[in-house]
Amino acid sequence: MVVSKVASSSGLQSRALLLFSAFVTVAAWQSEVGRMVFYPFTILATYAHEMGHGTVALILGGSFDSLEMFPDGSGLARWHGDVGRVGKALVALGGLVGPSILGAIVLMASRRRSRARWILDLLSVSMLASVLLVVRTGFGVLFVLGMAAALFWLARVGGGRLGPFTSQFVGVQLCMSVFRDLNYMFSPGGVVDGVQQRSDSSAIADALVFPYWFWGGVAALFAFLAAIVGVFVALRRGPVGGEADDRGRATRHAKT
Repeated sequence: MVVSKVASSSGLQSRALLLFSAFVTVAAWQSEVGRMVFYPFTILATYAHEMGHGTVALILGGSFDSLEMFPDGSGLARWHGDVGRVGKALVALGGLVGPSILGAIVLMASRRRSRARWILDLLSVSMLASVLLVVRTGFGVLFVLGMAAALFWLARVGGGRLGPFTSQFVGVQLCMSVFRDLNYMFSPGGVVDGVQQRSDSSAIADALVFPYWFWGGVAALFAFLAAIVGVFVALRRGPVGGEADDRGRATRHAKT
C-alpha cells in the first residue's frame, strides 16, 4: 500500500510536469526569446519534418536522396520516384504532420518508466542511421549526432531516472511543434536557407485540387488530432508508471 501511494504521487507529479511543459512550449514559440531558448527543439522539429517527407517517399516506393538542415531552422528533403499525383501529395503531407505523429508515438510508448530507455535508444540509433544515409549538411550532421548522443546519455544518467521525463519531454516538443508551423501550413511558400521555396501545402495543391490554404487546414487539423491523442494518452493515470506501479498493483492483487 505504501508503494502504491508513492507510485500514485509520482504519477501525478509526472502528469503535471508534462502538462506544464506543453503550455510552456506553446507560449515560448510565440516570442523571440522563447524561440531562442527552445532552439534545439526547433531544429529537432525540422529534422522530424524532413524525415517525414523522406519516410513517406520510401514507403511509396520512391528514393530518399538527402536531408538538408540549416541554422535558421529551415530544411529540405530531396527525393525522387514515380509515386503519382496522390503519392506526391502524401509525401508533402508527411512533413507537415510527421513531427506530431512521431511525438504522439513517443508519448504513448513512454507511459511506462521501463520503456523510456529503449525509446530513447531507438531514437538515438535512428538518428545515427539517418546521418550515415541521408543527412548531407555539416550543420545537420553536427546537430543530429549531438542530439543522438544527448538522448543516449540521458537514458542512462542517474541510473536512468531522467529517461522517462526526457522521452515524454521530447514527445511534447514534437507534438507542440504544430504551433510553430501554423503560419507555414497556411502560406504558399517559405524560405529555405535564404531561398524562396514552394510550401508543402502548395505542393499538395499542385498535385491534387483545392487551394493551398485548404490543405494547410487539413494538415493542421490532422497534426492537432495526433498531438491531442498523444498528450491525452500520456496524461492518463500512471503515464510513467514503471516498476513502482507494477509493484503497487502486485501488492493490491495479492491482498485481494
